[in-house]
Amino acid sequence: MDRFYSWNSCDSRSVGDMMVSKHYKWELLALLACAFFFHQADRALFSVVLIPIQRELGLTDGQMGAVGSWMFATLAVMVPLAGFLGDRFSRKWIITCSLLFWSFATSMTGLATGLVGLVLLRSVATGGGESFYAPSAYALLASHHKATRSVAFSVHQAALYIGLMCSGYLAGMVEAAWGWRTVFYLFGGLGILLGVVFVFRLKDAPAGERKAEAHSDTPKVWESVCVLVKTPSVLFATLGFCAVVFVNNAYVFWAPAFVMEKFKHAAAPMTLTQAAGGTMLYHHLAAFCAIMAGGLLTDRMVVKHPRFRLLLQGASLLLGAPMIYWIGAAGGVKATWLAMAGYGVFRGLFEVNTHASLFDVVPSKYRSTAVGLMTMTAFFLGTVPTVMIGKFCDLHGKVAGIQQGFSVLACVYVLGAAAIFCSMIFTFRRDRVVE
Repeated sequence: MDRFYSWNSCDSRSVGDMMVSKHYKWELLALLACAFFFHQADRALFSVVLIPIQRELGLTDGQMGAVGSWMFATLAVMVPLAGFLGDRFSRKWIITCSLLFWSFATSMTGLATGLVGLVLLRSVATGGGESFYAPSAYALLASHHKATRSVAFSVHQAALYIGLMCSGYLAGMVEAAWGWRTVFYLFGGLGILLGVVFVFRLKDAPAGERKAEAHSDTPKVWESVCVLVKTPSVLFATLGFCAVVFVNNAYVFWAPAFVMEKFKHAAAPMTLTQAAGGTMLYHHLAAFCAIMAGGLLTDRMVVKHPRFRLLLQGASLLLGAPMIYWIGAAGGVKATWLAMAGYGVFRGLFEVNTHASLFDVVPSKYRSTAVGLMTMTAFFLGTVPTVMIGKFCDLHGKVAGIQQGFSVLACVYVLGAAAIFCSMIFTFRRDRVVE
């Protein structure tokens, strides 16, 4: 028996309970969107203030890249555990404790005095806390949103882009006024306050679904892994997601420094606030618009064309590849912003369906585990690009090294597109789960 029932299967609930659930799903979406705002903003802070940290602590490009890799490695190691726990225990408390822990770790990052402190506070503690959020959050959203699933996921994903856009400008301004350490104190403190709100307002699955869970068998860990690994569409979806994470990790970590260094000798040299703000704004604003439009479009199209999600995802990766290459090759500031915006459009159109596509081929009782395993794989591979580009920078200089890195990233997007199209053409029809 699946852990999640459809709304029509919950006839045993009272009318009052149904009304509360009907309205609460939008409050839940708002709460999780706020959490995801800080989830992504806190992760992006380091790249925004990378240059001041590097100067004060005297670290090389390779060492700075290692800080990012350690964070992604921690996420990769911890997120499968988060997925298994999310299918077995209260998702409310997993999400709430995750938010409080990573926010506290973000605040403490402001106390770091060297490479070891950055790795422990930024990479291990913050990354470890953040890893427990996504598997339970996406599964909880899916349990409350049936017919509005793509819209809910698109709004939730939009919070990521808003967080990254705001973090670029806000962190740059705070750093200019009070230093990079205050940036971490501020964002971490606000996240802790939100966590207190979660204690009182966040709820688990609807009552009917909780009742169903009480009478269903909890899947064993090995059973969950076997079901997912033996489903080809899950593997193809994971490969596509790996391509997106691979590129995104490199972009968020290195793009602000790349823009600042590339145009520092221009007629009007670019400040940290301008470089970080523009890098985050143009890319994520375009992604925000794409994901909001994509969510509405997808929910309508999949009713008659179930493979539409995959068609949109594959095309987005294929068309996004030249935009990524152009980021490194563009000769002027405006061309660079335009390339970043183009990359954002196609990234947004892919990400609106990341988890919806996965859930199309995964039975409901395995969903937290599926998200955990997919995220683990993606972030293990995502440890490579930050170090790779850091080494390119040590060998060829920051600008030339990052340009070389963007060429590699464009090729990764093409490989991801091939995986998604394989799922659409060969395996989706057989693997699809109809709710």
